[in-house]
Amino acid sequence: MTEITGLAAKMKTQLEGDRPQYQLPLGDTLVPMNALIGHTVKLEYQQQINCIHCDRVTKKSFSQGYCYPCFQKLAQCDSCIVSPEKCHYFAGTCREPEWGESHCMIDHVVYLANSSGLKVGITRHSQVPTRWIDQGAVAALPIYRVSNRLQSGLVEHIYKQHVADKTSWQAMLKGEPEPIDLLARRDQLAAECADEIAQLQDKYGLQAIQPVAGDVLEIQYPVQEYPKKVSSFNLDKNPVAEGCLMGIKGQYLIFDTGVINIRKYGGYRLALSSDAL
Repeated sequence: MTEITGLAAKMKTQLEGDRPQYQLPLGDTLVPMNALIGHTVKLEYQQQINCIHCDRVTKKSFSQGYCYPCFQKLAQCDSCIVSPEKCHYFAGTCREPEWGESHCMIDHVVYLANSSGLKVGITRHSQVPTRWIDQGAVAALPIYRVSNRLQSGLVEHIYKQHVADKTSWQAMLKGEPEPIDLLARRDQLAAECADEIAQLQDKYGLQAIQPVAGDVLEIQYPVQEYPKKVSSFNLDKNPVAEGCLMGIKGQYLIFDTGVINIRKYGGYRLALSSDAL
């Protein structure tokens, strides 16, 4: 079997029709993963981790791929990335103001999605539909276009009083969720949240928080068979993940022997081999 070795990064995705095409970066090589579905695949951790930002060798990965010094100093590792309503750029305390200007002080999309059920989320406008694919959503609908990350987080905070803001990855990997009429739920939630959204618009301006009349995007993942029981590989405890690749959903490879979240292993030096390479 051919072996490809290199530092891993989260899989690159591109929609062809309604089907995501996946490529796994290993060093300078992009491995076309859809072609490996139905074949034996082996991933082996080669006991080396490089920071995905500064490339220094690190014994432990923080926040999906960073060394500890980068984790401590980079804006992209700050707590406001997880809780955007806590963005402190306007307070003048952003760790990296230039990074904040290019990543946070730009238009964001607030959306509804069906991943393991109905959820609300936010993403930079440039990350549509990548964000939806990465979290395994089978359908997604933009509901607001917002002028920066802080304001999108405030809108999301209002909505998550009525609907979940996280995906249950175990449920997402067990199969297709029950269908949801996202257009109807959009209208229902808009009515329920109208007063609080109006208060934000009064504070920041109507142009800052605008409802959008988008279409529902449906996504069909390349999965031959879902696991009846979800069991995760942990390369830090056992360096080998191997089995027949049954499918890909979100950033997970689904084997007949378990699942692995590729995003978790950013910066890990992995060797991939398959009878299909």
